[in-house]
Amino acid sequence: MSSVEKAFTPVQVGSKVLKNRIVMAPMTRNRADNPGALPTELMALYYAQRASAGLIVTEGTQPSIVGQGYPNTPGLHSSEQVDAWRRVTEAVHAAGGVIFAQIMHSGRISHSDLHDGELMPLAPSAVAAEGQVFTTKGMQDFQVPVAMTEEDIHQTIEDFRHAAQNAIAAGFDGVEIHGANGYLLHQFLSDNANLRTDEWGATVEGHIKFVVEVTRAVVEAVGADHVGIRLSPANPFNSISESNIEATYTQLVSELATLNLAYLHFMENPMQNGLIKKIRDLWTNPLIINTFVADRSKGRNDLESIEDGFADLVSFGQLFLANPDLPARLENDGPYNVADPATFYGGGAEGYTDYPTLN
Repeated sequence: MSSVEKAFTPVQVGSKVLKNRIVMAPMTRNRADNPGALPTELMALYYAQRASAGLIVTEGTQPSIVGQGYPNTPGLHSSEQVDAWRRVTEAVHAAGGVIFAQIMHSGRISHSDLHDGELMPLAPSAVAAEGQVFTTKGMQDFQVPVAMTEEDIHQTIEDFRHAAQNAIAAGFDGVEIHGANGYLLHQFLSDNANLRTDEWGATVEGHIKFVVEVTRAVVEAVGADHVGIRLSPANPFNSISESNIEATYTQLVSELATLNLAYLHFMENPMQNGLIKKIRDLWTNPLIINTFVADRSKGRNDLESIEDGFADLVSFGQLFLANPDLPARLENDGPYNVADPATFYGGGAEGYTDYPTLN
Protein backbone atom coordinates (compact mmCIF):
# COMPACT_ATOMS: atom_id res chain seq x y z
CA MET A 1 0.00 0.00 0.00
CA SER A 2 1.42 3.42 -0.94
CA SER A 3 1.73 6.25 1.56
CA VAL A 4 -1.14 8.07 -0.14
CA GLU A 5 -3.40 5.05 0.08
CA LYS A 6 -2.71 4.52 3.77
CA ALA A 7 -3.20 8.22 4.51
CA PHE A 8 -6.73 7.89 3.17
CA THR A 9 -7.73 4.89 5.24
CA PRO A 10 -9.92 5.35 8.34
CA VAL A 11 -8.32 5.44 11.77
CA GLN A 12 -9.77 5.26 15.27
CA VAL A 13 -8.87 8.30 17.38
CA GLY A 14 -10.51 8.25 20.78
CA SER A 15 -14.21 7.65 20.31
CA LYS A 16 -14.17 8.75 16.67
CA VAL A 17 -13.37 6.86 13.47
CA LEU A 18 -11.74 9.46 11.22
CA LYS A 19 -12.27 9.21 7.46
CA ASN A 20 -8.59 9.88 6.73
CA ARG A 21 -5.29 10.49 8.51
CA ILE A 22 -4.78 14.11 7.45
CA VAL A 23 -5.07 16.64 10.27
CA MET A 24 -5.56 20.39 10.14
CA ALA A 25 -3.06 21.75 12.66
CA PRO A 26 -3.99 24.54 15.08
CA MET A 27 -3.14 28.01 13.72
CA THR A 28 -3.67 31.39 15.36
CA ARG A 29 -5.76 33.56 13.00
CA ASN A 30 -6.95 36.47 15.24
CA ARG A 31 -10.44 36.78 13.75
CA ALA A 32 -12.41 36.90 17.02
CA ASP A 33 -12.55 40.68 16.70
CA ASN A 34 -15.17 41.53 19.31
CA PRO A 35 -15.17 42.45 23.02
CA GLY A 36 -16.27 39.00 24.20
CA ALA A 37 -13.52 37.03 22.38
CA LEU A 38 -16.33 35.20 20.58
CA PRO A 39 -15.87 33.06 17.47
CA THR A 40 -17.71 34.58 14.52
CA GLU A 41 -19.79 33.40 11.58
CA LEU A 42 -16.73 33.92 9.37
CA MET A 43 -14.79 31.53 11.60
CA ALA A 44 -17.57 28.97 11.26
CA LEU A 45 -17.25 29.18 7.48
CA TYR A 46 -13.45 28.91 7.65
CA TYR A 47 -13.52 25.68 9.64
CA ALA A 48 -16.43 24.17 7.70
CA GLN A 49 -14.54 24.75 4.44
CA ARG A 50 -11.80 22.44 5.78
CA ALA A 51 -14.08 19.65 7.02
CA SER A 52 -12.57 17.14 4.57
CA ALA A 53 -9.71 16.76 7.06
CA GLY A 54 -9.81 13.61 9.11
CA LEU A 55 -9.49 15.89 12.13
CA ILE A 56 -9.54 19.67 12.57
CA VAL A 57 -7.78 21.17 15.58
CA THR A 58 -8.80 24.77 16.18
CA GLU A 59 -6.60 27.75 16.84
CA GLY A 60 -5.41 28.15 20.42
CA THR A 61 -8.38 29.07 22.62
CA GLN A 62 -7.77 30.64 26.02
CA PRO A 63 -9.21 28.92 29.12
CA SER A 64 -9.30 32.19 31.10
CA ILE A 65 -9.00 35.92 30.59
CA VAL A 66 -5.39 36.01 31.79
CA GLY A 67 -4.56 33.07 29.53
CA GLN A 68 -4.98 35.20 26.39
CA GLY A 69 -1.73 35.96 24.60
CA TYR A 70 -2.71 37.93 21.50
CA PRO A 71 -5.48 40.31 20.38
CA ASN A 72 -8.66 38.83 18.89
CA THR A 73 -8.10 35.21 19.91
CA PRO A 74 -11.23 33.32 21.01
CA GLY A 75 -11.96 32.01 24.48
CA LEU A 76 -13.70 29.03 26.05
CA HIS A 77 -14.41 30.42 29.51
CA SER A 78 -17.81 32.15 29.16
CA SER A 79 -21.32 30.97 28.33
CA GLU A 80 -21.41 33.42 25.41
CA GLN A 81 -18.28 31.84 23.97
CA VAL A 82 -19.82 28.38 24.30
CA ASP A 83 -22.89 29.51 22.37
CA ALA A 84 -20.76 31.11 19.66
CA TRP A 85 -18.51 28.06 19.30
CA ARG A 86 -21.61 25.89 18.89
CA ARG A 87 -22.24 27.59 15.53
CA VAL A 88 -18.74 26.56 14.47
CA THR A 89 -19.06 22.92 15.52
CA GLU A 90 -22.50 22.62 13.94
CA ALA A 91 -21.13 23.95 10.65
CA VAL A 92 -18.21 21.52 10.70
CA HIS A 93 -20.39 18.55 11.60
CA ALA A 94 -22.89 19.47 8.88
CA ALA A 95 -19.99 19.31 6.42
CA GLY A 96 -18.97 15.86 7.70
CA GLY A 97 -15.99 16.93 9.80
CA VAL A 98 -14.55 16.13 13.22
CA ILE A 99 -13.22 19.03 15.30
CA PHE A 100 -11.23 19.33 18.53
CA ALA A 101 -10.71 22.64 20.36
CA GLN A 102 -7.14 23.45 21.30
CA ILE A 103 -6.94 24.89 24.81
CA MET A 104 -3.99 27.25 25.11
CA HIS A 105 -2.79 29.34 28.05
CA SER A 106 -0.09 31.70 26.85
CA GLY A 107 1.61 32.23 30.22
CA ARG A 108 4.38 34.82 29.91
CA ILE A 109 3.76 35.20 26.15
CA SER A 110 1.21 37.92 26.77
CA HIS A 111 0.95 41.53 27.89
CA SER A 112 -1.11 43.43 30.44
CA ASP A 113 -2.38 45.78 27.70
CA LEU A 114 -4.58 42.93 26.47
CA HIS A 115 -6.43 43.27 29.78
CA ASP A 116 -6.50 47.07 30.07
CA GLY A 117 -3.43 46.92 32.28
CA GLU A 118 -5.30 45.12 35.05
CA LEU A 119 -3.86 41.60 34.72
CA MET A 120 -0.18 40.78 34.45
CA PRO A 121 0.94 37.63 32.58
CA LEU A 122 1.41 34.53 34.74
CA ALA A 123 4.31 32.09 34.46
CA PRO A 124 6.18 29.46 36.49
CA SER A 125 8.80 32.06 37.46
CA ALA A 126 9.25 35.82 37.19
CA VAL A 127 11.42 35.61 34.06
CA ALA A 128 10.56 37.61 30.96
CA ALA A 129 10.76 36.07 27.52
CA GLU A 130 13.19 37.70 25.12
CA GLY A 131 11.75 39.77 22.32
CA GLN A 132 8.41 41.45 21.74
CA VAL A 133 4.73 40.57 21.51
CA PHE A 134 1.98 42.09 19.38
CA THR A 135 -0.57 43.97 21.51
CA THR A 136 -3.48 46.31 20.96
CA LYS A 137 -0.89 49.13 20.97
CA GLY A 138 1.48 47.43 18.53
CA MET A 139 4.71 45.57 19.27
CA GLN A 140 5.93 45.81 22.87
CA ASP A 141 8.66 44.15 24.91
CA PHE A 142 7.62 41.12 26.89
CA GLN A 143 6.91 41.96 30.52
CA VAL A 144 8.31 40.23 33.57
CA PRO A 145 5.45 37.87 34.46
CA VAL A 146 4.07 37.18 37.91
CA ALA A 147 5.43 33.94 39.35
CA MET A 148 2.45 31.67 39.94
CA THR A 149 1.54 30.88 43.51
CA GLU A 150 0.27 27.46 44.55
CA GLU A 151 -3.23 28.94 44.38
CA ASP A 152 -2.59 30.26 40.86
CA ILE A 153 -1.40 26.84 39.73
CA HIS A 154 -4.45 25.03 41.05
CA GLN A 155 -6.80 27.71 39.68
CA THR A 156 -5.22 27.36 36.24
CA ILE A 157 -5.67 23.59 36.34
CA GLU A 158 -9.33 24.21 37.12
CA ASP A 159 -9.51 26.71 34.25
CA PHE A 160 -8.35 23.98 31.85
CA ARG A 161 -10.91 21.58 33.30
CA HIS A 162 -13.72 24.11 32.91
CA ALA A 163 -12.67 25.04 29.37
CA ALA A 164 -12.71 21.37 28.37
CA GLN A 165 -16.22 20.99 29.76
CA ASN A 166 -17.24 24.12 27.87
CA ALA A 167 -15.78 22.68 24.67
CA ILE A 168 -17.89 19.55 24.94
CA ALA A 169 -20.95 21.67 25.77
CA ALA A 170 -20.23 23.67 22.60
CA GLY A 171 -20.33 20.48 20.52
CA PHE A 172 -16.62 19.83 20.04
CA ASP A 173 -15.62 16.20 19.56
CA GLY A 174 -12.74 16.68 21.98
CA VAL A 175 -9.95 19.00 23.10
CA GLU A 176 -6.24 19.28 22.49
CA ILE A 177 -4.12 20.57 25.37
CA HIS A 178 -1.41 22.93 24.09
CA GLY A 179 1.85 21.85 25.72
CA ALA A 180 4.11 23.24 23.00
CA ASN A 181 5.59 26.33 21.33
CA GLY A 182 6.72 28.17 24.45
CA TYR A 183 3.31 28.73 26.02
CA LEU A 184 2.45 28.05 29.68
CA LEU A 185 2.73 24.26 29.81
CA HIS A 186 5.94 24.34 27.80
CA GLN A 187 7.25 27.04 30.15
CA PHE A 188 6.90 24.61 33.08
CA LEU A 189 8.89 22.02 31.10
CA SER A 190 11.73 24.41 30.31
CA ASP A 191 14.93 25.34 32.13
CA ASN A 192 14.90 29.08 31.56
CA ALA A 193 11.22 29.86 32.23
CA ASN A 194 10.83 27.52 35.22
CA LEU A 195 13.32 28.30 37.99
CA ARG A 196 11.12 26.94 40.76
CA THR A 197 12.60 24.91 43.60
CA ASP A 198 9.30 23.45 44.83
CA GLU A 199 7.33 20.42 43.58
CA TRP A 200 6.50 22.25 40.32
CA GLY A 201 10.14 22.52 39.17
CA ALA A 202 13.76 21.65 40.08
CA THR A 203 13.67 17.98 38.96
CA VAL A 204 12.38 16.16 35.90
CA GLU A 205 9.40 15.05 37.98
CA GLY A 206 8.78 18.62 39.05
CA HIS A 207 9.04 20.09 35.57
CA ILE A 208 6.51 17.65 34.10
CA LYS A 209 4.07 17.79 37.01
CA PHE A 210 1.98 20.74 35.81
CA VAL A 211 1.49 19.20 32.35
CA VAL A 212 0.48 15.87 33.88
CA GLU A 213 -1.91 17.44 36.38
CA VAL A 214 -3.58 19.64 33.76
CA THR A 215 -4.03 16.61 31.51
CA ARG A 216 -5.36 14.47 34.34
CA ALA A 217 -7.90 17.14 35.28
CA VAL A 218 -9.11 17.45 31.68
CA VAL A 219 -9.41 13.66 31.34
CA GLU A 220 -11.45 13.54 34.55
CA ALA A 221 -13.70 16.27 33.17
CA VAL A 222 -14.46 14.97 29.67
CA GLY A 223 -13.00 11.47 29.35
CA ALA A 224 -9.71 10.28 27.87
CA ASP A 225 -11.32 9.50 24.50
CA HIS A 226 -11.89 13.22 24.05
CA VAL A 227 -8.42 14.48 24.99
CA GLY A 228 -5.22 14.92 22.98
CA ILE A 229 -2.05 16.85 23.77
CA ARG A 230 0.51 18.69 21.65
CA LEU A 231 4.23 18.69 22.52
CA SER A 232 7.26 20.27 20.82
CA PRO A 233 10.51 19.05 22.42
CA ALA A 234 13.60 21.18 21.69
CA ASN A 235 11.52 23.95 20.14
CA PRO A 236 13.13 27.29 21.08
CA PHE A 237 10.11 29.31 19.92
CA ASN A 238 9.04 32.03 22.35
CA SER A 239 12.42 32.09 24.09
CA ILE A 240 12.38 28.52 25.44
CA SER A 241 15.49 26.57 26.44
CA GLU A 242 15.47 22.87 27.37
CA SER A 243 18.64 21.01 28.34
CA ASN A 244 17.38 17.64 29.52
CA ILE A 245 15.10 16.86 26.61
CA GLU A 246 15.27 13.08 26.41
CA ALA A 247 14.80 12.49 30.15
CA THR A 248 12.03 15.08 30.41
CA TYR A 249 9.97 13.95 27.45
CA THR A 250 10.37 10.21 27.84
CA GLN A 251 9.18 10.50 31.43
CA LEU A 252 6.40 12.90 30.48
CA VAL A 253 5.13 10.70 27.66
CA SER A 254 5.35 7.63 29.90
CA GLU A 255 3.15 9.41 32.46
CA LEU A 256 0.70 10.62 29.83
CA ALA A 257 0.49 7.15 28.29
CA THR A 258 -1.11 5.86 31.49
CA LEU A 259 -4.03 8.25 30.92
CA ASN A 260 -4.97 6.53 27.62
CA LEU A 261 -5.44 9.76 25.68
CA ALA A 262 -7.02 9.94 22.24
CA TYR A 263 -3.72 11.05 20.70
CA LEU A 264 -0.33 12.69 21.07
CA HIS A 265 0.39 15.51 18.61
CA PHE A 266 4.18 15.69 18.23
CA MET A 267 6.04 18.53 16.53
CA GLU A 268 9.16 17.21 14.82
CA ASN A 269 12.46 19.09 15.25
CA PRO A 270 15.98 18.20 14.01
CA MET A 271 17.40 19.06 17.46
CA GLN A 272 15.49 16.17 19.01
CA ASN A 273 18.23 13.68 18.05
CA GLY A 274 16.00 10.73 17.29
CA LEU A 275 13.64 11.27 20.24
CA ILE A 276 10.64 10.41 18.06
CA LYS A 277 11.72 6.76 17.91
CA LYS A 278 11.68 6.53 21.70
CA ILE A 279 8.34 8.34 21.86
CA ARG A 280 6.87 5.95 19.29
CA ASP A 281 7.88 3.00 21.49
CA LEU A 282 6.37 4.61 24.59
CA TRP A 283 3.15 5.78 22.94
CA THR A 284 0.86 3.01 21.68
CA ASN A 285 -2.20 5.21 21.06
CA PRO A 286 -2.56 7.31 17.88
CA LEU A 287 0.42 9.55 17.16
CA ILE A 288 0.04 12.68 15.03
CA ILE A 289 3.26 14.14 13.67
CA ASN A 290 3.72 17.67 12.44
CA THR A 291 6.71 17.06 10.20
CA PHE A 292 9.71 19.37 10.13
CA VAL A 293 9.92 21.49 6.99
CA ALA A 294 13.18 23.51 6.98
CA ASP A 295 13.72 24.72 3.39
CA ARG A 296 11.48 22.25 1.60
CA SER A 297 7.79 22.58 0.79
CA LYS A 298 5.25 20.45 2.58
CA GLY A 299 3.06 18.15 0.55
CA ARG A 300 2.49 14.55 -0.42
CA ASN A 301 5.96 13.47 0.71
CA ASP A 302 5.02 14.20 4.32
CA LEU A 303 2.57 11.31 4.21
CA GLU A 304 5.54 8.94 4.13
CA SER A 305 5.68 9.24 7.93
CA ILE A 306 2.42 7.28 8.01
CA GLU A 307 3.74 4.57 5.72
CA ASP A 308 6.99 4.35 7.72
CA GLY A 309 5.04 3.73 10.92
CA PHE A 310 6.46 6.80 12.67
CA ALA A 311 3.01 8.37 12.62
CA ASP A 312 -0.61 7.31 12.50
CA LEU A 313 -1.65 10.74 11.21
CA VAL A 314 0.14 13.82 9.83
CA SER A 315 -0.86 17.43 10.50
CA PHE A 316 -0.55 20.38 8.14
CA GLY A 317 -0.65 24.06 9.06
CA GLN A 318 -0.06 26.69 6.37
CA LEU A 319 -0.79 24.22 3.60
CA PHE A 320 -4.27 23.66 5.07
CA LEU A 321 -4.72 27.39 5.60
CA ALA A 322 -4.27 28.03 1.87
CA ASN A 323 -5.93 24.84 0.60
CA PRO A 324 -9.38 24.22 2.12
CA ASP A 325 -9.61 20.94 0.18
CA LEU A 326 -6.10 19.79 1.10
CA PRO A 327 -6.87 16.04 1.29
CA ALA A 328 -8.06 16.09 -2.34
CA ARG A 329 -4.96 18.03 -3.39
CA LEU A 330 -2.66 15.60 -1.57
CA GLU A 331 -4.41 12.70 -3.25
CA ASN A 332 -3.84 14.37 -6.63
CA ASP A 333 -0.33 15.56 -5.72
CA GLY A 334 -1.38 19.21 -6.08
CA PRO A 335 -1.63 21.80 -7.37
CA TYR A 336 -1.42 23.86 -4.18
CA ASN A 337 -2.45 27.43 -3.43
CA VAL A 338 0.32 29.48 -1.83
CA ALA A 339 -0.44 31.02 1.57
CA ASP A 340 -0.29 34.81 1.92
CA PRO A 341 1.57 35.70 5.17
CA ALA A 342 0.20 39.25 5.09
CA THR A 343 -3.27 37.88 5.92
CA PHE A 344 -2.31 35.27 8.52
CA TYR A 345 -3.19 37.32 11.60
CA GLY A 346 -6.35 39.39 11.79
CA GLY A 347 -8.48 40.90 9.07
CA GLY A 348 -11.54 39.56 7.32
CA ALA A 349 -12.31 37.07 4.57
CA GLU A 350 -9.24 37.87 2.47
CA GLY A 351 -6.62 35.19 3.00
CA TYR A 352 -9.06 33.37 5.26
CA THR A 353 -12.17 32.07 3.51
CA ASP A 354 -11.39 33.09 -0.10
CA TYR A 355 -8.78 30.48 -1.06
CA PRO A 356 -10.15 28.50 -4.04
CA THR A 357 -10.78 24.77 -4.14
CA LEU A 358 -9.95 22.45 -7.02
CA ASN A 359 -13.57 22.50 -8.15
